Amino acid sequence: MELVVRKSDLLRELQLFQGIVERKNTIPILANVLLEANGAEMRMLATDLEVGLRSKCTANVSKGGSLTLPAKKLYEIVKALPETDVRIEEDKGGVKVAADRFDSRMQTLPREDFPTLPDASGTVSAALPRDVVRQMVSKTQFAITGEDTRYFLNGALFILRPDSMGLVSTDGHRLAHITVPRDKAKAKASKGGDEENRVILPRKTLLELGRLLVEGGEGDIQYERGENHLFFGVSDRLLISRMIDGQFPAFERVIPKNNDKHVEFDRDRLTSAVKRVALLSNERSRAVKFQIDKGKVEIASSSPEFGEAKEALMVDYAAAPVTICFNAQYVLDFLGVVETDTVSLDFKDEMSQAVLKPVGAEGYEYTYVIMPMRI
Repeated sequence: MELVVRKSDLLRELQLFQGIVERKNTIPILANVLLEANGAEMRMLATDLEVGLRSKCTANVSKGGSLTLPAKKLYEIVKALPETDVRIEEDKGGVKVAADRFDSRMQTLPREDFPTLPDASGTVSAALPRDVVRQMVSKTQFAITGEDTRYFLNGALFILRPDSMGLVSTDGHRLAHITVPRDKAKAKASKGGDEENRVILPRKTLLELGRLLVEGGEGDIQYERGENHLFFGVSDRLLISRMIDGQFPAFERVIPKNNDKHVEFDRDRLTSAVKRVALLSNERSRAVKFQIDKGKVEIASSSPEFGEAKEALMVDYAAAPVTICFNAQYVLDFLGVVETDTVSLDFKDEMSQAVLKPVGAEGYEYTYVIMPMRI
């Protein structure tokens, strides 16, 4: 294999693979990226057997072929090169990576050892609006647990209906749920779009999908569901993911229906107050108290080693006084992803689940359920 590729083109693609490959993998080939050169392009593939990414970039190919190189080390070398053309050439001693006056030779692993990933030929397929999916991912991914032994919680539930699509995540202490209406014409054109379709997306899949969507680009995401895998076509890239085989909790039961008390906050003021007060909270629990009384909410924290802090916010509230304790980071996670100027808190008492929502959000419905803390 022998080719020349622009540094900027190659670097952009290699950067997207860094979250896919695993540093501590027991299978050495999974630390490598597969390069395949043919015609006027170079195709790339990396996987950790749960999530895979196919990508490509324009190249001047003198001699076609395929080989594997360590993904992280190749990225570091290309990143350090001047803005010029990069030459990749296979020879007996390894793989030559050169540019300008720089010359290197990297070790390769047999292309035959690289796992084969399935192709998209799904029973369910749909075109999903790019900006909508990016918004759905950003509003739910932070609430997925990273360590839970209940593996079905290590992902988010994706619900595709003829008239809407939703994403739900929970770590057992909080739950994020967003629902967005679907374009009826696009839904009609979808394969298998006449019925509700539910699937659990792994946490890593959602993180990598979010990265791809931040990259920019135009056009819808081409979504397909196969027998055991999911496929997301984003521009010229294809994200391939295993499905989590499990039963997601009945999240509808968790969303409280009888919260009879309501407070609205200016989002920026609430964010600033929680951030300041949380500085003197217990470092392990991150607990802050919402002391809700007529006309005001006092946010307070205390810890034996640091001291105490409080800040009052003026609100429109006339019901009975209630003191609820929340994890400050959980509240800030919600406030960090909503765009509306006002947010609401609905609650019943100090022991029951509370609900945070953006007020006046257009084009979507977003519900964030948060469990009070007992201290």
